Amino acid sequence: MTQSAVKYDVFQAIADPTRRNILQILAASDRPISNISEHFAISRTAVVKHLKILEQAELISAEKKGREKIYTLHSERLQEIEDWLQRMVEED
Repeated sequence: MTQSAVKYDVFQAIADPTRRNILQILAASDRPISNISEHFAISRTAVVKHLKILEQAELISAEKKGREKIYTLHSERLQEIEDWLQRMVEED
């Protein structure tokens, strides 16, 4: 299965601290890749790879506007995590 054919689940996507930081950045507002990448000491290419994983997990989406893609957080997908955590607390 190729990387592009892989569909990440929410838990795989948030396992990485860089991706969690990207989600925090997008929680504040929709942003272009240029703005997102300036928050990290990694290459823009590396940031794009993280964004693709978040897209495959349907946590974010990208819309092309002019020459850039604008990334948007889908916070409703984070509900899956909250629901799972709630079940763990209730079982305790």
